[in-house]
Amino acid sequence: MNNFKELNLSAPLMTAIEGLGYEKPSPIQALALPVLLGEPTDFVGLAATGTGKTAAFGIPLLEKLPMGARGVQSIILCPTRELALQVAQQLNILGKYKNIQALPIYGGASYGDQMHGLKRGDAIVVGTPGRVIDHIERGTLKLDKVTTVVLDEADEMISMGFKEDLDKILESVSKETSKIWLFSATFSREVRRVADTYLKKPQQVEINRTEVLSNTVEQLYYVTREQNKPEIICKLIDAAPDFFGIIFCQTKVLVTELTQYLSDRGYKVDSLHGDKSQIEREKTMRAFRERKVNMIVCTDVAARGLDVKDVTHVINYSLPRELDNYVHRIGRTARSGKSGFALNLVTPAQRGLLALTERVTKSKMKEGVLPTRRELAQKKLVPLFDQFKGQGNFARALEVLGPEWKTFLETMSSEEIVARFICMKMPELFSEERELPKMSFSNARDAEPRDRDRDRSHRRGGGGGGRFRGNGRRDGFGGGGGSSGGRRRFGDKERSSQRPSH
Repeated sequence: MNNFKELNLSAPLMTAIEGLGYEKPSPIQALALPVLLGEPTDFVGLAATGTGKTAAFGIPLLEKLPMGARGVQSIILCPTRELALQVAQQLNILGKYKNIQALPIYGGASYGDQMHGLKRGDAIVVGTPGRVIDHIERGTLKLDKVTTVVLDEADEMISMGFKEDLDKILESVSKETSKIWLFSATFSREVRRVADTYLKKPQQVEINRTEVLSNTVEQLYYVTREQNKPEIICKLIDAAPDFFGIIFCQTKVLVTELTQYLSDRGYKVDSLHGDKSQIEREKTMRAFRERKVNMIVCTDVAARGLDVKDVTHVINYSLPRELDNYVHRIGRTARSGKSGFALNLVTPAQRGLLALTERVTKSKMKEGVLPTRRELAQKKLVPLFDQFKGQGNFARALEVLGPEWKTFLETMSSEEIVARFICMKMPELFSEERELPKMSFSNARDAEPRDRDRDRSHRRGGGGGGRFRGNGRRDGFGGGGGSSGGRRRFGDKERSSQRPSH
């Protein structure tokens, strides 16, 4: 299938697709759309994140609904609040000319607004499992007319502990009149078990598993000791032409400390972790999308389902021990065919994990070379040169220079005068700095990383990770700001203290 016109879609839906600028279907769309637009069937679609799965199920979902459909006829389950919002927004754009609304339902948001949407008769509900069950038990969400259930990012929902919730929801839907469409980046034993239990003779499509990671993402690793990681991250950020990225840490404590460290160094940074309220999360994501901050430090749980355009870099503070998490992390960049970088900080103790990650993902990482002090300084001087040339009030400054200035300046060359002012402007580039030791797997010894514990914010508080403090704010950069950890806060009354953040 080379274009969407071959699908013979209804005029309202085709108008919305053209308005979005969709031209050629992505591989998962090309395989899934003809199947899902055909006779009703259970379905399994396997493809990496960022490959267009939302449109793959959203287009046939909307096409099969009548114009102006009312009452919940389709339900889409997502692992996180952010993904639920993103999916609902995209479906509302696609369904605009069919007058079909998708209602996002998730924890941390007002029950009142969600109940209003359900009473209004929105045809599609996009929700996180916990809040969907809350509405079912309150009697505000009826599933008796549901004809299609979509499990979006099914592997993430199961890994986050939503298996029992999925069971309860799927058992509430009529098996005779509904179909289940399961989409996942991986087909683990747990995901297969759900498919075997609830799907009847499903049709299955799968993007080549060797393409589990985008071929437009460049993967690099840097071998270092644990205590050097914060400084190396700064060098990697400074070396990037226009860094707009996500930094993954294993624990909430480490997220908080690294965010503060980067903020103290003058970077525009914010954080996401399980202790942030929904209002705080939405504020952070809005600032990130609007480029008011150009980097987010987060845990896996907090960042699942994030879909932000044009993320240039993903930095792994350490390799995740759950290899599926590596796939999901890297999937935040190089989306929709664009290029991106995955930068991994690896201690010598993680050499086995590095090899295992390469083997499972069928990809090879290159060893990166850290930029030198000279290279970083030269890069930063480019915008400073343009600013220097554009100065228009230097004549006024000359008028206020006293004789001591003029006498001192006469002893220097013009290059020395400029160099002195550059040092004043960017002292961190030219101050004494110890060279980081070059590490290699063959001769280096290092302790097991202290951030080894997995972040399970729904089971226990985070901990671990090497601690560090900032070295002073850098001139000329806006501040960011981290969010401290602490006791878990829930935006609404969750059904169980064991439920993950959603």
